[in-house]
Amino acid sequence: MMMQNVYTVAQVNSYIKNMFTQDFMLQSLFVKGEVSNCKYHSSGHIYFTLKDEKGTISCVMFAGNRSGLAFRMQEGQRIVVGGTIDVYERDGKYQLYARQIVLDGAGLLYEKYERLKKELEERGMFDNGYKQPIPKFIRTLGVVTAATGAAVRDIINIASRRNPYVQIVLYPAIVQGGQAAASVAKGIRVLERFGTDVIIVGRGGGSIEDLWAFNEEEVAQAIFDCSIPIISAVGHETDTTIADYVADLRAPTPSAAAELAVYDYRQYEKELQEYGYTFDRLLRNKLNLYRGCLENLGIKLKYLSPENQIREKRTYTLKLEERMENAMESVLVKKRHLLEVYVERLKGLSPLDKLNQGFSYVSDENGKTVSNIEAAKIGAVLKIYVKNGMITAKTLDKEKVEWERKRKN
Repeated sequence: MMMQNVYTVAQVNSYIKNMFTQDFMLQSLFVKGEVSNCKYHSSGHIYFTLKDEKGTISCVMFAGNRSGLAFRMQEGQRIVVGGTIDVYERDGKYQLYARQIVLDGAGLLYEKYERLKKELEERGMFDNGYKQPIPKFIRTLGVVTAATGAAVRDIINIASRRNPYVQIVLYPAIVQGGQAAASVAKGIRVLERFGTDVIIVGRGGGSIEDLWAFNEEEVAQAIFDCSIPIISAVGHETDTTIADYVADLRAPTPSAAAELAVYDYRQYEKELQEYGYTFDRLLRNKLNLYRGCLENLGIKLKYLSPENQIREKRTYTLKLEERMENAMESVLVKKRHLLEVYVERLKGLSPLDKLNQGFSYVSDENGKTVSNIEAAKIGAVLKIYVKNGMITAKTLDKEKVEWERKRKN
């Protein structure tokens, strides 16, 4: 066996590498498949395998290219990898060197959704400062949704049940497909010109592709520019779209949107009734308070009136008169008692009492008492008073006697 043109392993691997390098298509291509054996290395490199039903290919994304990856890769994800096919000479293996990785299908839409969401958020379209309050009581309700389907039926049924007096204006928009975004945006502008009090924008549930019209910038801008408060009601409770972030209020479902937009008329009647009861109670309390104050003022006025003052003064005068009479009576009693004492004492000194005891009383003709012999002259007429009469006598003689001196002797 003749051996001609024998090459080393390194030469073969180098030759194959050159072939890969010279192939323009392998220098920039996109490969889609499912993620397998994904490992994030401590160095920052990412190693994984891309596979489909018929084969696999080894892939690596170096740390310097990580800016081309906007999400964290996980097992089973379907992705599209952009990069270069090249040979690792040492092992003689070719692999895909990734520069950009995006999610495939719905994943691409999700990436687009995240990119637009970030852009609109940076422009301030999600800021609460631009949110308009939803009026509590409305007369007209605008609805931008499909003319048929569960969403519009739910909104009409619930709104009519909560308040049958609210007028519902429906703009039958296209909510799915290529023309959906323009149709929804036009519906918002039409209802704004019509002048409804609130607008509900939404549709029933579906996949991200079905709901994509509500993730378009055109719809978001129409909602942001609308001067009428807008409630978004897209899909189910777990579905969140760009329209939900821009709208003045997000409802988890179209039914919930109708409840948020239309005030329950029965609840309103109940509240009015409660307000009536409260008003009556407060009014009665206030009237009772004023009635009590009026009665107190009446009593005070009655007390301070001239008639009552005269009556009070008269009563006071009568009391003073009674006190004066009692005082006078007390004085009279005391004086009467004293008089009786004086009378008794006077009786003891009375000449008549002395006459009754056998003594007599002598006076001259003029009635002047004769108390000593000098007052009686010889021949003078004297009157002698005794117990039962008077005796007229004439002085025949008189003799002076010192009775006190004799008695002491």
